[in-house]
Amino acid sequence: MLYHLFQYLQEVSDFSGAGLFQYISFRAGMAIITSLIISMVFGGKLINLLQKKQVGESIRDLGLDGQIEKAGTPTMGGLIILAAILIPTLLFAKLDNIYTITMVIATVWLGVIGFIDDYIKVFKNNKKGLAGKFKIVGQVGVGIIVGSLLYFSDEVVVQQKVEINNTTADSINSAQNNSFEWVESKSTKTTIPFFKNNEFDYSWFGLGEYTWIAFILVVIIIVVNVSNGANLTDGIDGLATGTSAIIGTTLAIFAYLSGNAIFADYLNIMYIPNSGELVVFIGAFIGACIGFLWYNSFPAKVFMGDTGSLALGGIIATFAIAIRKELLIPVICGIFLIENLSVMIQVGYFKFTKRKSGQGKRVFLMAPLHHHFQKKGMHESKIVARFWIVGILLAVLSIVTLKLR
Repeated sequence: MLYHLFQYLQEVSDFSGAGLFQYISFRAGMAIITSLIISMVFGGKLINLLQKKQVGESIRDLGLDGQIEKAGTPTMGGLIILAAILIPTLLFAKLDNIYTITMVIATVWLGVIGFIDDYIKVFKNNKKGLAGKFKIVGQVGVGIIVGSLLYFSDEVVVQQKVEINNTTADSINSAQNNSFEWVESKSTKTTIPFFKNNEFDYSWFGLGEYTWIAFILVVIIIVVNVSNGANLTDGIDGLATGTSAIIGTTLAIFAYLSGNAIFADYLNIMYIPNSGELVVFIGAFIGACIGFLWYNSFPAKVFMGDTGSLALGGIIATFAIAIRKELLIPVICGIFLIENLSVMIQVGYFKFTKRKSGQGKRVFLMAPLHHHFQKKGMHESKIVARFWIVGILLAVLSIVTLKLR
């Protein structure tokens, strides 16, 4: 909004400072600052309101230390995160940019699904919340919309450097003269780590003109799994919020490099025109996570609920797909993946052993994985800190893949 306003002022007058809004770095910085202010200042007011309305978390006794004391802690704090992401984005991002539009749609859609789930739990006194099948339908809907926008939009293109041989017949005595140029294309290529050229093409599925089906299916799988992974990770104070901030910072680096022709050229990666605008959005995302962590760190004064966790996971998945780093998600979102796998392994092994011997056995003391360490007597603040360290290591490894070919 402000970008378009200052662009207009620059065109019709010599308004001093209007040119600053042309710089992504400036607008991203402003988005971070604004999201921090919204989440830290207005977040406290929302927490007080939630307490007055008695919008508290109902705790199911799982035998974990310090668990019962958390009963009544305000939930639905994800509203703080959503506001701290959307308001700076609407203020500082280009609102006609396809990537900005895609991210806003995904954020609002998943935020609404999470809000409905929390509303049913809190105000309808139904601990199960929104039925799982409806959550999945909503997540699949996001995947279809995101996949369709990014596949069919004419604004979503990539540019790659192509070598041009300029050798002519009359230059026999001179060395071969080669030059390069950026070639824009509507490509179905994406980035895959640890392989030659770091590229994977969805056309390799052999579907021809129906390649979009494969792409959208992959998008759906990624959105559903990462969204649920973030939801499972949100089990102890500050874990999902801090992990998301680390992941967001990693994605911000990728978005800035992919959206800048000079850096893309230097690193020999796909240059994605107009994707640099995503840095403004992810700046707001990082600020929102850090600002919310002010209240969500141990001992938490507020929980984000599904309103926040489903949105955080969906945003991360959508963002990674937009900058063509979706196949790097197992590394970038390694914490979410581990939490997801721990639940799948626990449930699968329990059912298998119960069918074989009549008595179900467990691999972990409790799943998701962070509860396993709690059962072993580790304090949750130590668990969170160690998970963050692992998250930082995975973030560094993800960035290193830029030069691993």
